[in-house]
Amino acid sequence: MKTKPYFVYMTTPTREMASTIGRALVENHMAACVNIIDGMTSIYRWEGKIEEDGETILVAKTVQDQLDDLKNVVESMHPAKTPCIVAWPIENGSESYLNWLALETAAF
Repeated sequence: MKTKPYFVYMTTPTREMASTIGRALVENHMAACVNIIDGMTSIYRWEGKIEEDGETILVAKTVQDQLDDLKNVVESMHPAKTPCIVAWPIENGSESYLNWLALETAAF
């Protein structure tokens, strides 16, 4: 594999937004796959107050070469001033899956 595989964890305020973002990432080869997990509750501090909101999780499987573009697309589509977008490397996995991931995220 030429470029390191990554998981990217993101949240959105609605399932519909998560689906729109996830589809855009896959259609544009910025992610091979995006999992959507609905029904999460987040408790966080924002501007000095404790907030509690429902959110939807997205987990994108991508490669290092696509991280900047992926982040830029999510930030442009997300309504929050500070969207949650964090990435961590995949250290090991099924060789056939990681090869598929690399193929699906290759620049076309």
